[in-house]
Amino acid sequence: MNNLWKRWRYKNTTYLIFSMVIFFVFILSSEPFQNLIRGASGLGYLGAFLSGIFFVSIFTVAPASVILFDIANVHNPIIVAVAAGCGAVLGDYLIFRFLRDKVFDELNHLFKEMGGSYIKRLFSSPFFIWLIPILGAFIIASPLPDEVGIGLLGLSKVKNWHFVLITFVLNAVGIFLIISLAGSF
Repeated sequence: MNNLWKRWRYKNTTYLIFSMVIFFVFILSSEPFQNLIRGASGLGYLGAFLSGIFFVSIFTVAPASVILFDIANVHNPIIVAVAAGCGAVLGDYLIFRFLRDKVFDELNHLFKEMGGSYIKRLFSSPFFIWLIPILGAFIIASPLPDEVGIGLLGLSKVKNWHFVLITFVLNAVGIFLIISLAGSF
């Protein structure tokens, strides 16, 4: 078994999937995490920043949204959105670096086996060169999971500082819109 794991080409991808399942099943349902959610609302703008970190994942967007809405009811919604946007940048950047540095390298071999030259030509066409980052930015700005948008931005070879700027603006605006819409009901 140990020898098979050493030869396994997709270690980081396996770690990513396994950690997401563990996080979703065990940690989110635990009492300490539930207490953390309740306590983060009382932290004001620091709580907004911490909630922003969790706002970027499909598994934690719902509790983070609830916390941000609670904080925005007490504090200035614009500042809450900016603080949460800063936290979201941190969360997105960690996912971005892991995907770009580890997972994409591992999946490159699989990509080549599945018709890499045709797919590479398709993604190198001018249409896809412009479409991929726009689609990734749209997904990050929407309530959809940021992981997909981050993956698309990673495929587009966007520079780190562009990524940080794009995700900050998109997340801050998206969070502000969600807070505003939730407050209107």
